[in-house]
Amino acid sequence: MLNVKPGWKNWHLLTEKGRQIWAFKPDSSDINDHLQNADKITDEEIARFAEDFQFDKSGNPNSGDKVFRNTVINSNFREFDGKIPQSENPEAQKVIDALIKGINYYAYLQTEDGNWPGDYGGPLFLLPGLLIAAYISETPFPRAHQEMMKIYLLNHQNQDAGWGMHIEGESTMFGTVMQYVSLRILGVDNNHEQLVKARTWIKTNGGATGIPSWGKFYLSIMNLYDWQGFNSLFPEMWLFPKWLPVHPWRYWCHSRMVYLPMAYCYAQRIKAPENDLILSLRQEIYNEDFATIDWPKQRNAVCEKDCYTTPSPVLKWMNFFTNAYEKIPCGWLRKRAIAFILKYLNAEDEQTHYINIGPVNKAINSICIWHAFGKDSEQFKKHTARWYDYLWVAEDGMKMNGYNGSQLWDTAFATRAMLESECGKLFPKTIAKSYEFIEFSQIKSEHSTHAEFFRHPMIGSWPFSTAENGWPVADCTAEGLSATLAIHYSGLVHPAIDDIRIKKAVDVILSYQNADGGWATYELTRAPKWLEKLNPSEVFADIMIDYSWTECTAACVISLVEFHEAYPEYKNSEIRNAISSGIHFIIKQQKPDGSWYGGWAVCFTYATWFGVEAISKAKGKSFYDDDVLSASINKACTFLVNKQKTDGGWGETFESCSKLVYTEAETSQSVNTAWALLTLMAADFGDKSIIESGINVLLSRQTDIGDWPQENISGVFNYNCMITYANYRNIFPIWALNRYSSRYV
Repeated sequence: MLNVKPGWKNWHLLTEKGRQIWAFKPDSSDINDHLQNADKITDEEIARFAEDFQFDKSGNPNSGDKVFRNTVINSNFREFDGKIPQSENPEAQKVIDALIKGINYYAYLQTEDGNWPGDYGGPLFLLPGLLIAAYISETPFPRAHQEMMKIYLLNHQNQDAGWGMHIEGESTMFGTVMQYVSLRILGVDNNHEQLVKARTWIKTNGGATGIPSWGKFYLSIMNLYDWQGFNSLFPEMWLFPKWLPVHPWRYWCHSRMVYLPMAYCYAQRIKAPENDLILSLRQEIYNEDFATIDWPKQRNAVCEKDCYTTPSPVLKWMNFFTNAYEKIPCGWLRKRAIAFILKYLNAEDEQTHYINIGPVNKAINSICIWHAFGKDSEQFKKHTARWYDYLWVAEDGMKMNGYNGSQLWDTAFATRAMLESECGKLFPKTIAKSYEFIEFSQIKSEHSTHAEFFRHPMIGSWPFSTAENGWPVADCTAEGLSATLAIHYSGLVHPAIDDIRIKKAVDVILSYQNADGGWATYELTRAPKWLEKLNPSEVFADIMIDYSWTECTAACVISLVEFHEAYPEYKNSEIRNAISSGIHFIIKQQKPDGSWYGGWAVCFTYATWFGVEAISKAKGKSFYDDDVLSASINKACTFLVNKQKTDGGWGETFESCSKLVYTEAETSQSVNTAWALLTLMAADFGDKSIIESGINVLLSRQTDIGDWPQENISGVFNYNCMITYANYRNIFPIWALNRYSSRYV
């Protein structure tokens, strides 16, 4: 069986209706009692952590998610004992055997409530925000958690002693200063060898005055930076008339929900009190004496290693006026703005059961609620209880996930992957459990304050993670619908999602379509693209509005085509028009070389799969000119064939995302290979040998037990930050093998 180190055995994943909590030596499976032993950790157990969670980043910075996977497999795993389909062709039998082995292994990772948990870490600026919230509120994590967080941060230090924005990234001031401060908060001495080296990196590269704006914000909260050195967030902007294009309700919801609590903190000038740690850190991270720094001159100072975007002249002019306003702000107007922001924060907390839309606003909302209501308030206690929903334990330590999980997203994908052929029907219990989770996760009611606080209507939609998180997403709704239809079609379950709920999902998808024919993420695009000129972050691109994306559009088109085939009478003309407009958008997004840029995974292989999948699904059904669709598909296939590596696989690095140019990995990647194969098979590509060579790569990478190794990081957001999808390494090879078996075996 798989190796399970002694230190790993103390950590157990507790789950309930999609919620995931890592507990240290829990006394029961009650998810609400997960902290009872976390402060009782012994020095001997800490020493065991240091030994058993040592992580060699030089080979691959991604964890293999072994704490969860190996423990589950060692406890429960059995080889498939059902009847495996037989083929007279030995090569075809290899594919069938590998497919059954892959599904069987992956089925054991499914929780009792029907979803697939997994490592969703990668960004390194997330955990520091949560640690700062814990520090300023004097609500430290239990000792067991703190030790694991130290291990994680130290494990991911780069060879040059800095840290990047994400685990595969080159060192930046943002990454390095935030991890350095975090380790000091966690009690690591400033003479620790790795911190001494990190301090040298910081000072050699100009010191913490060059940290980007998000870092300046966090350091200001810690009293390690002066608020005078931070460009005004102009809280009064929230009181603007809603018809103005610059009103924040028009921002992309992730930006809106991050800059909302930031504005509260800025308006209140929240900062930790001075103490020995703060005074010491001021000396450790700056080249100058803290008291002599000209803070206003640091507002736009950014280390060259961090600059991904450049502030526009429009933003500079806006900052000039809003910074001038801060010298003589209108007192009564500022109070009104703070009151509105706090009301909005409370609504976001209640709407999401205090999970919040994501990890950044989760941490900052916690700070705001602590400041407004106090450490002993019910609101703040509800916040701290949900901190743990974001934490994940792997063999590299404890990290903060990029969401409270990707439960619905991964489960919908996994379900569709398994049901691509008849082989998936050999696992009826797995499909039935996933269906239960998908059914439970569909959003069935509206928040009473959704209209007041700018939320898109959501009845019938699906979220990215859990129903409790409750933020509806266009392509998650599409994937939830596609998975539902696939399960219904399989005949393996008695449908619990009736026609009314299916049609509500379609209605939501239709409501998300933008004027350009595409679909964005959480909401309609609410402002013109020039609003991006006001992007105040130096490390992310395209964060100001919710843009239409190829992948989101393709997912919605696919689900609408599938629905239309099953329910041709429902909104016939409206759905046909939506599909045609969506296909037109996808065609326009295709690049001259035949590829599509992927905004949510790495990268061109990912989006090209989505693009071709949607076009192939619509071809021959009078939604669009078939000659145009055929030409598009042929271009995409030519692109992929030209990118195939000598071993038969495909591989991209995350730099494809940040540089917007296909950047080839040194070796083939199983996930990229699977995406390319799914594309070629969807296109009915004529040269079967090209496909066979890719299939052989997947077969060769599969482990004896049915897993695939974790390779390069495969997810991305906002072009410049990468994120791990641990489940992708199983879902997409299974999907590709399943499609191959259904078409060629």
